[in-house]
Amino acid sequence: MYLAIRKVRPQDNYLLHLTFENGEERQFDMKPYLEIGIFRELKDQSLFNTVKTSFDSIEWANEADFDPEVLYQKSKPIK
Repeated sequence: MYLAIRKVRPQDNYLLHLTFENGEERQFDMKPYLEIGIFRELKDQSLFNTVKTSFDSIEWANEADFDPEVLYQKSKPIK
């Protein structure tokens, strides 16, 4: 089972501030993914900043999206 994402905020340096349904806030680094497939387009900061929640995960204006399980597992807690 995974936690749904309720809020996402883009940050500098291709970081995402994620809030999960349990209230936990975590930071996800997109930099390792910016050389893979459709995620290459997100190097354009204005496109990167279009990120929004979509159902239980996140999505960008170019229709790139991410699995919420990966976002949780690969993110770090924000203190």
